[in-house]
Amino acid sequence: MTTTSFLKIRGSEIVGADNQPVVLRGLGLGGWMNMENFITGYSANEEAQRRAISQVLGESRSEFFFDRFLEYFFTEDDARFIRSLGLNLLRLPVNYRHFEDDMQPFEIKAAGFKHLDRVIDLCARHGIYTIIDLHAVPGCQNMSWHSDNPTHMGLFWQHKHFQDRTVNLWQVFAQRYKDNPWVAGYNPINEPYDPSERLIEPIYRRLVDAIRAIDPHHLIFLEGNRYSKDFHMFGEPLPGVVYSHHDYAVPGHIDGGPYPGHTAGKYYDNEILEETFLSLSKYMLDHQIPIWVGEFGPVYLGQAEPDAMRDRILRDQLEIYRRHHASWAIWLYKDIGLQGLTYVAPESPWRQRIKSFVEKKARLGTDAWGGQDTHIRHLIEPLEKTFAADFPNYDPGPYGGRDRIKRLVRNILLAEALLPEFAELFRGMSETAIDELMQSFLFKNCVVRQPLAQALAAYAH
Repeated sequence: MTTTSFLKIRGSEIVGADNQPVVLRGLGLGGWMNMENFITGYSANEEAQRRAISQVLGESRSEFFFDRFLEYFFTEDDARFIRSLGLNLLRLPVNYRHFEDDMQPFEIKAAGFKHLDRVIDLCARHGIYTIIDLHAVPGCQNMSWHSDNPTHMGLFWQHKHFQDRTVNLWQVFAQRYKDNPWVAGYNPINEPYDPSERLIEPIYRRLVDAIRAIDPHHLIFLEGNRYSKDFHMFGEPLPGVVYSHHDYAVPGHIDGGPYPGHTAGKYYDNEILEETFLSLSKYMLDHQIPIWVGEFGPVYLGQAEPDAMRDRILRDQLEIYRRHHASWAIWLYKDIGLQGLTYVAPESPWRQRIKSFVEKKARLGTDAWGGQDTHIRHLIEPLEKTFAADFPNYDPGPYGGRDRIKRLVRNILLAEALLPEFAELFRGMSETAIDELMQSFLFKNCVVRQPLAQALAAYAH
């Protein structure tokens, strides 16, 4: 398909050709060019996983391992399927490490664009817009695994060097895609967490200015602070900018209770979901500008009743977004079974090879998203009691002391210790065996979560 018209903003709408409104509805391609542990099954953060596998396979075969993964994770069959649902958007989370090495800052790696260009072109051929999302920036913009952070510190906000490198990357992206109207726009920083609340807007303005000096046409999608939830420190909206929040419904979390019903002592129903959406969208509504829900979506337990409840949450959210004319991208398109619209088949070579490892991860609760500490309370509870007794005022941002204990003990310490075990699963594999293993991620070898597909198709227009 062809288009020569760049999307633009008209009041509270995004418009395309002939100034006709365009509501962007689609998915996030999480776990692909920014790999996440719960999505593909590894432990800890992406760079640590890559390093562990390289130590086992060697540099050349390790590069082949990840290239085959990137190739098969999204192909034309995936683009064709997404379009068949009536969806028109794919958000593309990427890790800066594809394009720049920490030991060679500001030197752009042309090879990093191989798969990004390929998928942007595939989507364009099927009438699907793409948004380039820098999910992991140099220095890490938040404290979490999904910014490829091996620590609990977001150093991006403390070092101008990291900020300069991020600006440079966006200048490169803008130069490369400035003439491509199927790129809906640029999402410069995913889920930022600026503890000071003073740096995020000046840095955003610097990024927007740097992009606009090269590319005056594309939309820019800016997320709120505190993991895309907080806009109170922002001044007047910038021209050509769509502001975005993430709207994960609490009862759709791994430990979510009944819906309608109570989760963690609070009652949730459709009215509360809408109140939450309106609160997150207040900045956009006050300024009468477009709303883009950049991420949302429940996780699934593989059990009929809880999963049916989560489908109801999803449909309630989609109805709210339709009523308020919000664009959206559900998280996520493909994984190994927790949240994806599609997931790698349980009998596939990949799932079978990592099966016992994933079970061990679940027992130890090492994944922040989709993991629980049920089986290691004997480790966690004494720490929680100690902090409650001896440090009652300890309240680190953004989510408090209990979250900090979880992050440090489960999601970093235990997760790191598991990495060598994961890498050993692939020792001695030939390139032929690796290729066969990675074909598990091909669309034809995946399962479609049909109730989710039906819901998305029902709200695609």
